Amino acid sequence: MAAVRTLAAGASDVGSMETQSREFAWTDEDFDRVQSLIYQRAGISLHDGKHAMVYSRLSRRLRDTGHQSFKDYLSWLEGNDGPEWQEFVNALTTNLTSFFREQHHFEILSNHLKSKPPSGSWRVWCSASSTGEEPYSIVMTALEALGPRANFFLTASDIDSKVLASAEQGVYRIEGLKGVCPERMQQFFLRGKGANEGVARVKPELQRHVQFVSVNLIRDNWPFRELFDVVFCRNVMIYFDAPTQRKVLERIHRVMVPGGLLFVGHAENFTESKDLFVLRGKTVYERR
Repeated sequence: MAAVRTLAAGASDVGSMETQSREFAWTDEDFDRVQSLIYQRAGISLHDGKHAMVYSRLSRRLRDTGHQSFKDYLSWLEGNDGPEWQEFVNALTTNLTSFFREQHHFEILSNHLKSKPPSGSWRVWCSASSTGEEPYSIVMTALEALGPRANFFLTASDIDSKVLASAEQGVYRIEGLKGVCPERMQQFFLRGKGANEGVARVKPELQRHVQFVSVNLIRDNWPFRELFDVVFCRNVMIYFDAPTQRKVLERIHRVMVPGGLLFVGHAENFTESKDLFVLRGKTVYERR
């Protein structure tokens, strides 16, 4: 028992030292407020194990805005409706992506695209485009399946304005293109030379099929006028609680054509929403 008491005291001392070494005071109340604000603004449910991550990311916002405490920063944020809200959301969103991630999805997409006559048109939405690897993978797949004159249009969106701007530029480090085979590199990318050596840019003929827009999935103001044949919403719902997931699924259902395909992340399962979508493959659903 003495050993247990010693360990407990040691853990407490470490926690105290961490608190003292922090640049800003950070309390459970501060974290609770962040949890509430990011849920209201973006539908993201931050679990209690994210204390360190939230402190690290939002500390930068305190420095940039000149606030001396999280309490003051969060009060200022709540009292304004300016651009800092976007910075707040950007700081707390996670962007993990790569080219042709979940390869089986692109094989299914390719076969699905070939189901229409060559002259048929396609409208696709990539709802979490991050820095562009996923939407450009979708367009490469489409052009390979339908040909260079494909009547194919992709809307690529994200809630994070900074990654969206990066995606629109379409410039990547060569080491970040490991998922792209040599044939695709030659067909769809331009390698940098001289001062730009070590990077590659997607070709204009790839970019012209994509429109980048900012979309918050939990808001009602989705800017879509036509229905989508395919929607990619991968590894997004894992950040939402069950009621928010259901609400977003209902909205996605409304912007899709009957029989359209919804691609989701490997850790996401929506079999409880069978009234909206029916499972048609590994993490692929069909819109009812």
